[in-house]
Amino acid sequence: MFSALYSIAKNTFVETLRQPVYAVIIVSALLLFILAPSISMYTLDEDVKLLRELGLSTLFLAGLFIAVFSATGAVTEEIESKTITTVLSKPVARPVFIIGKFLGVAAAVALAHYLGTLAYLLAARFGVLERASDEPDMPVIIAAVVILLLSLLISAYLNYNYDWNLSATAIVITTILASFAVVLLSFVNKEWQVGPFAGQFNPFDISASLLLLFGILILVALAVLLSTRMNVILTLTCCVAVFLLGLISDWLYGQFAARFLWAKMAANLLPNMQVFWVSDAIYETGKVPVAYLWKGLCYSASYTTAILALAVAFFQRRQVG
Repeated sequence: MFSALYSIAKNTFVETLRQPVYAVIIVSALLLFILAPSISMYTLDEDVKLLRELGLSTLFLAGLFIAVFSATGAVTEEIESKTITTVLSKPVARPVFIIGKFLGVAAAVALAHYLGTLAYLLAARFGVLERASDEPDMPVIIAAVVILLLSLLISAYLNYNYDWNLSATAIVITTILASFAVVLLSFVNKEWQVGPFAGQFNPFDISASLLLLFGILILVALAVLLSTRMNVILTLTCCVAVFLLGLISDWLYGQFAARFLWAKMAANLLPNMQVFWVSDAIYETGKVPVAYLWKGLCYSASYTTAILALAVAFFQRRQVG
């Protein structure tokens, strides 16, 4: 069972990385991170805080769209093309198939989120040039240029000589190079001085990104559930609806849960995405306690497990022949 689960998850992960829409969403998110410092400088006040809000919003939306398109590509397309019958004709149980698909898509989403987090950290480190006299953070600029050029050259070489998938290879190489860049830049300040400088990267950004990943995993499970019965358009519509309702749940029905049955049912059934959105902390304490991260992880794991159980139950009676 575990070998079949691993094989399905691995194949789903690889195929998701090779999807053109996966690369398009990541490139679009990276472009938004590059433009975020320039967009934020036109505000009258709180430029850096707006930069953080733009970065976190980009991470959340990119994760949402990758989750939906990857899940539908992994489940819906296999059902519609009838290739799923080949898999299920082997000794592979349907729950193993669904859980394997979820793990593969979740791994691809986590990789994209990790790369987006690295770009967000670099953008937050670069900051906003509030005055014309402000000097840009040249180490960040040079690191970004080197990462992009090296990833393109290496992936083009591997694609030409070994026929590796260009977009998937470029994403993986960019992630590796960006990881090294963030580690190195944590010891190099804006003036090219080397040392263990505190404050190069704000711990709040890492905590906020982790919380967003917890919320995105719920959306991945929901996308897998809906993909067993719906096409990509309906899946995207329902996931966006749950995402938006979850962001305004406290205002829409959370405050009425104690008085009305419908509000109580909605509050218990729909995930509260505000748990994972900590933008208010940017303007207040600027910190995310470890206890809150643990609660967010438990909340995400509970909803994800429940949604996957529903997905398995729905897929048990799904006609795939």
